[in-house]
Amino acid sequence: MSRTVQKLISLLWVSLIVSGCKKNDVTPPTPPVVISPPPDLGFKVVGYFPYYRDPATVPDVKFRMTNVVNYAFGIVTPSGSLSINSIPVFTAIIAKAKANNAKIFLSLSGSHTDFKNMAATDAGRRSFIKEVMNAVRSYQLHGVDMDWEFPRTDDGTDATYTALMKELSDSCHRDAKYYITAAVTAGKYAGVIRDAIKNELFNYVDWFNVMSYDDFSTTTPYRHHSDYTLAQVSVNYWTTTRGMPKTKFVLGIPAYGRPSGITQTNTVLSYAAILAQSGSSQSDSAIVTAGGHPSPYMIYYNGQPTVKKKAMLAKTAGNGIMMWEKWHDTHDAASLLKAACDTIGRTY
Repeated sequence: MSRTVQKLISLLWVSLIVSGCKKNDVTPPTPPVVISPPPDLGFKVVGYFPYYRDPATVPDVKFRMTNVVNYAFGIVTPSGSLSINSIPVFTAIIAKAKANNAKIFLSLSGSHTDFKNMAATDAGRRSFIKEVMNAVRSYQLHGVDMDWEFPRTDDGTDATYTALMKELSDSCHRDAKYYITAAVTAGKYAGVIRDAIKNELFNYVDWFNVMSYDDFSTTTPYRHHSDYTLAQVSVNYWTTTRGMPKTKFVLGIPAYGRPSGITQTNTVLSYAAILAQSGSSQSDSAIVTAGGHPSPYMIYYNGQPTVKKKAMLAKTAGNGIMMWEKWHDTHDAASLLKAACDTIGRTY
């Protein structure tokens, strides 16, 4: 073999060795961050469970009727941090929801002032969101519900609310892992509260729990706070006028009653309490008594026929129903949640 050929072979080996070393030294590319919502749950049946209720008083079947349970509440504190009400109740509800195949969300609430101060700066929002996501991961939750009542257009909180929801959505939707929802007004009244909900939010939020109730008056008698007409107004405003995707519209239904033309203090009763005073599951009003009023008064609520109509409206024009709150309902054949599930064909 000639010296020239030997040199060529030597150079080839050196080239192969160097090439192999370079390949081994290459750092694999970082996978791109995916920001996308988790798989849609289909028709939602959402039930709130407040921290001040006893989980043992609500049977498992009421958790099977819902596919989402919102624990109320995680509170934004005056310092802008997160505080979860009654951890023992929270952990019990997490266990009960999961045992009955329901997703469990943490609903976030607090005073308008505390929300406003927290959301006013990038740093404040980042810190709060970090605490929220730590709680979601620590307690192995499925999502977050925002119940800020209410951002406004006249104090700048419409903009900071939008920023907060965008940033929280990005955190929840990283790798399509967690859901994000929001409670909003019925949409009946134009003004600084309703108009603070920007259409941009439709891109960030997986669905909206529309609070189609509490349209009461302390001065006008004979006014229902949550009749079927209000449900229709809510659907028409949010999905038609505003263009909210119907897949993101969840209709709120109350499991309690309110009087009209008198004080609301200590006169609001649960559906179960109304029926215990001889109210009918087939009616939307009853004569009751309560400590907040010296004489019998008329109370207005949703009976089973109205709830069935609302459930069908939600099925045809939206994508879910929400109830405030599980404990208010009865746990027998007169149950409003049962009536709704039976109407939409949800098995439990």
